[in-house]
Parts: sequence; structure tokens; C-alpha cells
Amino acid sequence: MSHFNMKCRECGKVLENVYCAFCEHCKDALLVTEYHDRLFSEKDAAGIWKYNWLPVHSNSFEQPGPVVYKSEELADELDLRNLYIAFNGYWPERGAFIQTCTFKEFEAAVVLQNAIDNGIEGLTVASAGNTARAFAHLSSISGFPVLIVVPRMCLSEMWYLESHMSIPTFVVGDGDYSNAIDMAKRIAMISGMPFEGGTKNIAKRDGLGIVMIEAVSEIGRLPDHYFQAVGSGAGAVGVFEMCERFLKDGRFGPKFPQMHLAQNSPFAPMVRAWQKASRSLFPEDLRPELIGEISTRVLSSRYPAYSVKGGVYDALVATDGKTYGIRNEDVFVAQNIFHAAEGIDIVPAAGVATAALMNAVTSGAVRKKDTILLNITGGGEKHFKDKNKAHLLSGPVFVSKNIADEELEKLLCDILKKN
Repeated sequence: MSHFNMKCRECGKVLENVYCAFCEHCKDALLVTEYHDRLFSEKDAAGIWKYNWLPVHSNSFEQPGPVVYKSEELADELDLRNLYIAFNGYWPERGAFIQTCTFKEFEAAVVLQNAIDNGIEGLTVASAGNTARAFAHLSSISGFPVLIVVPRMCLSEMWYLESHMSIPTFVVGDGDYSNAIDMAKRIAMISGMPFEGGTKNIAKRDGLGIVMIEAVSEIGRLPDHYFQAVGSGAGAVGVFEMCERFLKDGRFGPKFPQMHLAQNSPFAPMVRAWQKASRSLFPEDLRPELIGEISTRVLSSRYPAYSVKGGVYDALVATDGKTYGIRNEDVFVAQNIFHAAEGIDIVPAAGVATAALMNAVTSGAVRKKDTILLNITGGGEKHFKDKNKAHLLSGPVFVSKNIADEELEKLLCDILKKN
């Protein structure tokens, strides 16, 4: 017997024993995981596997979780009394051991374990860099096969430990992250290794929601405010869904945290749509050329889970949320302020979230005494590389977004033979 099922946000239909699907009746609505145990609890297991609200039945490999702590230095800098930081990265001095330095490791761990439980024999994954690192790392550890597809513009994010270098990878040479998603879907059809599914995969969202589980475990209740940078929106939706479960539990507070979501301007389609009170994104805000102007390519999805039922728009409505467009120069300032205050480097996307918090303090959107959770979605890269030998990706297969199916199939056969 499974400890969960999946329910359609739109029509309420309950689905069991399916992998990574939309409701057959409501193609524009997300499925959400319903756990039979309404009360949150922790099991006798290590790392993230101790939580009862994960869609897995076993754990085939180890996976450490995030570290949530009450800030002193950054809190003093911003004159806040109850600032908590969810650090997702490598910082052994704080007990953080995420070697890929990104919260995408939780996503990858739960997705892979869920796939193993469902008898899936391999997955095709599209990434803007950090997700690729996470899946490559856990593929090497677990032995579960993955095919990775990334855009050329994100190759600088593709650094691995030497033991992870053999993961088969395609690079879309003439496209962005969204073109990589399209290519991954084509490769999945040819290879028979299913597309990982993006935001519609309940395992992905519940894995990313682990940040809120750990925060509530540390704080003892839901925070008043939650800050995060968003690209696809999967992490924000996953956190929102975890908050829904805590509210149904009833022991951790009576209301949602207000969600404060940020993107890197000028590519900020969700920010612009929300500020115009629109459920639909505007085509002019999705122009690929805008992606070339931002410093955080990992936030560059042109297919975000914004409009879909149960997506970012609905999360913002339910929490009376706010959005922020953060300029490149403000990202760098925020990174430096965080590093100087807390003593650890953070990635640009985490700088976007930190800058949003700084803006909220200045505008009065948060109060000094409010309980605030800042999600540092990646950090400790420099710290990790100072202690470990990391390698940029070598030997990927470069393809055009317009490659013919026949040629793609031949390249796929060649790369699979080598691996």
C-alpha cells in the first residue's frame, strides 16, 4: 500500500500508480501529492529520507538535507530580529554537505528514488546547469542512468567531481534553457528514457519543498515571510505545497508565509505578469535576447509554471505574495553583503533572493520582528572548489535545436554505446 496518492488541482480526480503525469481531463492543472498521514513526522532514517511527506517507498542512497539556522550577522546588517537562513550548499563548518552546492540535489534525489520505485529504468533531464550537476552526482552515486541536456550558454555551470564526468550529456549549441527542454523531450521519445517532467513531476516539487520542512522543524512553526529566486517556479510551488500540508496539520501556525519571489531583470516574465495582475505571461517578456542580459542563467526558463492551475500565480494569490525584479549590479552587491556578513560565498541566484529581502526591508514590506526565511538556493561553490578538485564538463555532444530526428537518433546511439 502506498502512503500517498495524487490529486488534480482542477477537478479533484485522484490518480494512483502513475509516474509524472497531468490529469487526463485537466491538461492545464498540476497534480498535487496527498499523503495519507496528515500529521508531519520524522522517521528513523538519515538525511532527507527521515521525512514522512516524500513520495518514495525506500531509499537507495544517502542524501544530506539543507541547513537552517538563525542569522546573527546578516540579521544585524538588515536590522532584523528573526531572520532564518536555509543554506543549500557546501559549508561543513555549518554542517552543510551538499557537494553540488545547490538545492537541486534534493529534487534530483527524490525524483530518482521515485523513478526507481516506479520501475523506471532511466531518465532524460533538461537543465540550466545546477540541476545537471545534481542529477549527474546522484546518477554516479546510485547507478541510475540519466541523459542530460543543457544549453551552451550554461556550460560554465557544468562543473563536476571527476567521478561524475562520464554522464552522457547533450549541449544545444544554438538555443537557451527552453530549447534544451524541447530537445530533452525529443531525446526521451527516441531513447525510451522518460523526460524527467519538470514542474509537473510531483517528486521534483516535493523534493524542493524539503527546504520548508527543515525550516519548520528548526523554527517550530511556519515563517511569516519566505524569500526565493525563481526560474521555472518549481521550487516556489513545492514550498507552497509543503506549507499547505503544515496548515492542514494545524500545529505549525494558522496562515501561509507571504511569498516573496524574485527574478533577474530584464528577464523577469513572472514578475512583470504578477505586477500587472495577469495570470498569463506576456510574449514581450519572454524574448530570448533578454536572457543574454542577465547574470543568472539558471533563472532563464521561458516555460515557467506560472499560469498553470496550482502554479506560481496561484501561490502568490494564496499568500498575498510580492515579486521583485533584481538588476545585475544589485545581485553582485547582495552576494558581497551576504559573504561579508555570514562568511560564505553564495551563487548569483541566491544573490537575487538576498537583494529581494534587502528591498523588502527598505520598503517596509517586512517588519523588524517578523520571522523570515531566506532560501539560499546555492552556496559554498568557492569553498568547495578550494578543498576539492572540480572539472568542467568534457566531451559533450553538441547539437542544433533544429537537428533532424534521424541524425539525433544516430548521435544518441553513439553516446549510449560509449557509456
